[in-house]
Amino acid sequence: MSVQILKDQATEERGENARMSAFVGAIAVGDLVKSTLGPKGMDKLLQSASDPNKALVTNDGATILKSIPLDNPAAKVLVNIAKVQDDEVGDGTTSVTVLSAELLKEAEKLIERKIHPQTIIEGYRIARNVAVEALTKISVDNASNPESFRNDLLDIARTTLSSKILSQDREHFAKLAVDAILRLKGSTNLNHIQVIKKSGGKLADSFLDEGFILEKRFGINQIKKVENAKILIANTSMDTDKVKIFGAKFKVDSTSKLAELEKAEKAKMKAKVEKIKNFGINVFINRQLIYDYPEQLFTDSKINSIEHADFDGVERLALVTGGEVVSTFDNPEKVKLGYCEKIEEIMIGEEVMTKFSGVAAGEACTIVLRGATEQVLDEAERSLHDALSVLSQTTRETRTCLGGGCSEMNMSKAVDQAAANEDGKKSLAVEAFAKALRQLPIILADNAGYDSAELVTKLRSAIYNGMTTSGLNLNKGIVADMRELGVVESYKLKRAVVSSAAEAAEVLLRVDNILRAKPRTADRNRH
Repeated sequence: MSVQILKDQATEERGENARMSAFVGAIAVGDLVKSTLGPKGMDKLLQSASDPNKALVTNDGATILKSIPLDNPAAKVLVNIAKVQDDEVGDGTTSVTVLSAELLKEAEKLIERKIHPQTIIEGYRIARNVAVEALTKISVDNASNPESFRNDLLDIARTTLSSKILSQDREHFAKLAVDAILRLKGSTNLNHIQVIKKSGGKLADSFLDEGFILEKRFGINQIKKVENAKILIANTSMDTDKVKIFGAKFKVDSTSKLAELEKAEKAKMKAKVEKIKNFGINVFINRQLIYDYPEQLFTDSKINSIEHADFDGVERLALVTGGEVVSTFDNPEKVKLGYCEKIEEIMIGEEVMTKFSGVAAGEACTIVLRGATEQVLDEAERSLHDALSVLSQTTRETRTCLGGGCSEMNMSKAVDQAAANEDGKKSLAVEAFAKALRQLPIILADNAGYDSAELVTKLRSAIYNGMTTSGLNLNKGIVADMRELGVVESYKLKRAVVSSAAEAAEVLLRVDNILRAKPRTADRNRH
């Protein structure tokens, strides 16, 4: 007779069952995103159950996994490593998920052969260190030569974009992304790069604009172009030309009294505008509304005003023009004004916007994305964000390595050699790690519709015979030199993929018990 220890509504899975449950969940997630890997990977269309009008087409591993509610605890671990990869490096989210799943698949086979999980973990740790070491050996650093470093960046951008929606116009976008990142001069703060999405036109019409574009226009009757702009960026209410007395009622015997009240309000407003004029500015940008009267006053004083610039816009503008957001106007000497050489109204698509050029923080720029539909634009933005993130990381960690399965095969070779030096059962685990690494080029080839067994065997023999820059040319289905083709990836990205995947696999291998319990409710506490 079995004794029940756990209360009702709580269940437990032990040993083999628990491990199976962990593996099944993780492997299912790996299989889910597997088909999006590589330049010939397909996209997923995600439709929201609650809002049938909301659909999302994406190729980005982290986006896919974030959008799907998963119940399996192991699957959640993989979702988390994809998220972390996204936050840390910005790309490689699919690779890290797939590699983890493959490591667990291999581990599952070893456990069936009665090898203890702790032995597998030890083997995986040895293998991971060997793999990262091998990766470091084959990485190249061109930071000292700006010309070839720029080419590296362009190659990385092309490689990143080749698996995304932007692959058709990847030359255009690679250049766009690299120009944007080089403007940042080594900063990894992508807030300086503003992305504006405007549907209409085609992806190839997207462009990079030095400076900053605000999706607003100047006030009525104001000049359309300001040179040498001194800008006051404010967050203050400019709408007091209507009487506001909070929560109070007041009666007036005649309309003339009301007019007096209004007059007082107007005088107050005028005084405020006078204070603002004392700053010696010619452009006033406010986060809140500016009513007709103050706008008129600004126009008379030859000050251009922009109202209701959304909060993001104001914050970023302050960043870009070197000003500060002000809310009181009594001490002009303490306030930092923003500056830029020229502000003008421009047309993008059908809309008028205001463009700030020659800005103080030369790092800032705006990328205007055009595209056929909202889904295309959203996916283009995600793709571009991946490329920008990876590039900005590469300006910090300047080493690069080769893509197209080349790095994975080189790591797998090194790990295989290390397996030969291990004794006992551990060597099996080290070997399993090498197998999992070889799965990535296999999946790349499968996704492109080639015979992966044949292609990857060729790649393996090329690399084992010392042609260390060989990889898969997935457009032609042959083994080729990746250095010549310019399939370059960031070293930091590859290193993060291998380390994170190994750690996630280790976390799940340590599990031998899964407990499920409903959260305590009031009536359960009573007993």
